[in-house]
Amino acid sequence: METVTIHEAKAKLSELIEAALSGEEVIIARRKTPLVRIVPLLSSHKKRRLGTAKGRIIISDDFDETPEVFQDYL
Repeated sequence: METVTIHEAKAKLSELIEAALSGEEVIIARRKTPLVRIVPLLSSHKKRRLGTAKGRIIISDDFDETPEVFQDYL
């Protein structure tokens, strides 16, 4: 766990962010009183994998034909 003052955090913010991303806990303090903790955001979604529905979706041969009940609307 690394504790730094606000002044130090301003000077080396990018280093502190990298430390937090690598799993280290970073605390920013004012006069030795802890104020905030820098932690990485967790990804809320998983990366998409293409082709996972292959073979599960079937489109009928008459998909693009207008149904008879809608002929009056055309």
